[in-house]
Amino acid sequence: MDRRKSAALALLSFAMLIVSLDQYIVVVALPEIGRELGYSAHTLQSVISAYAIASSGFLLFGGRAADVLGRRRMLMTGLALYGVASLAGGLATGPAWQLTARAVQGLGGALVFPSTLAIINTMFVEGRDRNRALGIWGGSGAAGLVIGVLLGGALTRLFGWEAVFFVNLPLVGVALLLAVPLLDGGRPEVRRLFDLPGALTATGAVTLLVFALVQGPALDWSILVGISVIAVVLLVAFVGIERRSPDPLVPPNLLRNRVLVVALVIAFLFMATFGSLLYFLSLYFQDVRGYDPLQTGLGFLLPTAVVVAGSTIAGQAVTRFGLRRTLLTALAVGAAGAVVLGLGLSADGSYVVLVPGLVLVSIGDGAVFTMMFIAAATGVPDRKQGVASGLVSTSSGIGASVGLAVLVLVANAHTSGLVGEELRLAAADGIRTTVFVIGAGIVLTLLFALRLRKPAAVCS
Repeated sequence: MDRRKSAALALLSFAMLIVSLDQYIVVVALPEIGRELGYSAHTLQSVISAYAIASSGFLLFGGRAADVLGRRRMLMTGLALYGVASLAGGLATGPAWQLTARAVQGLGGALVFPSTLAIINTMFVEGRDRNRALGIWGGSGAAGLVIGVLLGGALTRLFGWEAVFFVNLPLVGVALLLAVPLLDGGRPEVRRLFDLPGALTATGAVTLLVFALVQGPALDWSILVGISVIAVVLLVAFVGIERRSPDPLVPPNLLRNRVLVVALVIAFLFMATFGSLLYFLSLYFQDVRGYDPLQTGLGFLLPTAVVVAGSTIAGQAVTRFGLRRTLLTALAVGAAGAVVLGLGLSADGSYVVLVPGLVLVSIGDGAVFTMMFIAAATGVPDRKQGVASGLVSTSSGIGASVGLAVLVLVANAHTSGLVGEELRLAAADGIRTTVFVIGAGIVLTLLFALRLRKPAAVCS
């Protein structure tokens, strides 16, 4: 790998780290945010869901924009939105202002995520070089999810909740300054239509679907049904538009790539399982074990190191042993880790008891994160890498929302009306059950991964 490509990869990995951080950096700051800004117990979770809804809804749009308008341009636009929204979120004096800022952060992330992935997939040739590059990029992304909890705890403890927003400003500033000299600003070789009707209907359908999944328990059933109906209507309209479009947002032959389709399913299930685990571990450390934000963050030091290692070596392992074999092994390790971790979770157990499970599940987490993106890029031509990246990231975003919505119900199934010690004990039991359900979900992911085969031909 030459020096210029190495520098560009470092920048893209850094940009990926920035957007990954904010998915969980606010988790340990939520109690303090709720107290100071006046969130109710039912609306506090919206600080996380506002980001998830906007990000999931616009990822496919972001992927198409990267292909049509230029990948570096969309990356820089997304980073700029991210920085402005982070400043607004830290200065917020009430929920409405802050939730709007979080939604704009999600939009920025939806432009950055597929742009970084598409640039890497077009910069590096499929095979060893791309696998290695995606291993480094994936390590940054997977680590960002865990580092977000660690950094959020430290910043909240030392400087207050505002710091979890303001920390993005210098990070975004550095990335923007380096983007122009390090990244190629050229447009795609083949001029394409944007397919605005398709982009708008797809974005609307996914946004409303994720909103219904995330906010469903807090909504009146009639409102929930209405939102769901509109989402379905938009989805049907999207399918009709795509069939008539001369240059559809999602080319039909792209979905004939079996590896890509399996990658979409794996990305959905990955975020519904591995991706949800951090949230429940954070609750366990704080609500069951009584850790403060800094202690909670320190509890994630070990998994962070393992996730980074797993993601980084995954690309090299794929080159040596093949995608299917490596992916199945990582999923098996992750499933075993979830079971071991669940057995170690208790109301009064020690952190040391959790270590074996944390190590195993983190190996699987980091490795699978990288490999699902390697799979999604396999057999996809350069001119469609942005859309492919948008598809897999959209699938992962929806999976995160669906998984968290379902698993929260599992975790809270027997906590209603309880207070004090009874609530703490019930919360511990609920989280342990949830981790076992996550393990079952990882096994389901493994079954889908068995269908992974090399594509017969490259999509044109």
